[in-house]
Amino acid sequence: MKKFYSNGKLFITGEYVVLDGAKAFALPTKFGQDLTVENSSGQEIQWKSYDADGSCWFESTISFEAIIGKYAGEDPVKNTLIEILHAASLLNPDFLKHEGYLVRTHLTFPRFWGLGTSSTLINNIAQWLSIDAFALLRNSFGGSGYDIACAQNDTPILYHLEGQNPMVEKVFFNPEFAANLYFVYLNKKQSSKSAIRSYYEKQTNIAPTIEAIDAITAKVLHAKTLKTFADLIDEHENILSKILELPTVKSVLFPDFSGTVKSLGGWGGDFILAVSEENPEPYFLEKGYPTVIPYHEMIL
Repeated sequence: MKKFYSNGKLFITGEYVVLDGAKAFALPTKFGQDLTVENSSGQEIQWKSYDADGSCWFESTISFEAIIGKYAGEDPVKNTLIEILHAASLLNPDFLKHEGYLVRTHLTFPRFWGLGTSSTLINNIAQWLSIDAFALLRNSFGGSGYDIACAQNDTPILYHLEGQNPMVEKVFFNPEFAANLYFVYLNKKQSSKSAIRSYYEKQTNIAPTIEAIDAITAKVLHAKTLKTFADLIDEHENILSKILELPTVKSVLFPDFSGTVKSLGGWGGDFILAVSEENPEPYFLEKGYPTVIPYHEMIL
């Protein structure tokens, strides 16, 4: 049996504009997903995926023929998996010369959290088949690739694209005010594909925005005080709000919150970052958001 593991991810700065070359600051999470593979038979893959609570949320048998032909059915999860496996087979044709496989995946976070169910899967499949995870992402799911970089690293990263080439730089980020940072789940998952599509529909001259976001990212990494960090986060939110033509999450959901709130990744779902001098858990619990995770419980 072979076993592979990949980290989840959280976007701190540079969401959306990373697609156009901006530098993104991202954090790999303590949560992730593993994948185990055993040889089987029947020219097929017997696949089971388990959620963090141990429940099986997806189960299917996929024939090699379906992978080669990219045959679509009615199950969108199965179709996405076939699409990824088809792209993988083009990068490593020997993959389908075996008799068959028994594959199991296990998430260590609830799959609706949006910490990288797809990216951790893609990186694990790439490890299994000894192929380039960034190429597999590009040929299947799409996106900037920052989530793949997080899957592969155990430290904070700066990430940007030069053309289609991913550039990853490990950075240090463990500020004295880390205990004042919290991650709050918004009780709904945001679709990466639809968020990216919406961004491109609204995009105009992006060069000045990239320059501004890069400057904020550099300052965030070296922020010495909580106030400096919070001010930079607010500035970032306001810039993206204008680009996306969307109100900030704080103005919509938490206008009376005494600290700072920032969307992480696709706006409108998944996690937000809350910057607060006091423990904000009672505030968010009262608002109906019970999942509040302190920085050091979430981040590697």
